[in-house]
Amino acid sequence: MEENDVIRALGALAHGLRLRVFRMLIVAGPDGLTPGAIAEQLDVPNATLSFHLKELTNAGLVTQERDGRSLIYRAAYEQMNGLLGYLTENCCQGQPCLEPGAGACRC
Repeated sequence: MEENDVIRALGALAHGLRLRVFRMLIVAGPDGLTPGAIAEQLDVPNATLSFHLKELTNAGLVTQERDGRSLIYRAAYEQMNGLLGYLTENCCQGQPCLEPGAGACRC
């Protein structure tokens, strides 16, 4: 993943509603969600949600697919994994990190 892609993704996630939408799509898995289902669960107007879905899509974190008359949004897991990999590629200078919950890295 290139630095500009990372900056774009982090910028998209640096908004509370977009972060909630992205996390919701992660939980939804490969089935994804319609904008109506997302708007209802988060209690946000459709126009507001549409703007934020567009930002997540432009950042490559979300995909959109038409299914008949509906749009289905899904988390882009490959992009998410690329972002996490970029952020952690030099963690602990290449040594295994401590177990989760055990505290900070060894470095």
